[in-house]
Amino acid sequence: MSLLSIKTIFWDIGGVLLTNGWDSKQRGRVLDSLGVDLTAYEAIQDEVNYYWERGLITAQDFFAQTVLETNPGLKLTFDSLWSLVCAESKVLHQECFDLLASMKDSGQYRLSTLNNESRELNAHRLDAFGLRRYFDYFICSGYVHEMKPLPDIYRAAIDISGFPRETSLFIDDKQENCAAARAFGMQAIHFESPAQLRTSLAQLGITV
Repeated sequence: MSLLSIKTIFWDIGGVLLTNGWDSKQRGRVLDSLGVDLTAYEAIQDEVNYYWERGLITAQDFFAQTVLETNPGLKLTFDSLWSLVCAESKVLHQECFDLLASMKDSGQYRLSTLNNESRELNAHRLDAFGLRRYFDYFICSGYVHEMKPLPDIYRAAIDISGFPRETSLFIDDKQENCAAARAFGMQAIHFESPAQLRTSLAQLGITV
């Protein structure tokens, strides 16, 4: 990894700071507890999720199409379902929050999220876990209408940052997302653990 001076640090959220927002295990827990036909749900999940995580439909639209309209006998409501969806989010690594806080306190870097998330779930997680105080801005698939690892989301992140891509660092728990960031000219750390992240940051001259 290059020792070129880093100006902007982009953080993934799910898998680094928090649990994922609505992954297959979370879907299984919530929907099974409600009596939803999981096989039928998963058959349409990816198709509808394409639009939801890109901010092209609302959470109400998403769950109407995937759960409420396909399970009318369960008499579910969006509000009751949404509260269960939000409750699935938890702090994953407090140590990563500590690293993030140190970066913020140093004042040396512009800090941003760079994550795949629907608009509504992203807003909930930013508020519920106090993430807004750490970051200068937020690059989310639900805001910019594209998802990692496609190049347009990295292009949006760099354009909004105002700094050259070579001076940006991206932290993500998925190797393919890191590879895409590097292909775009950014520096990247594939997150495995808080200790590994701290070591990788130090190799780039970032001691926190």
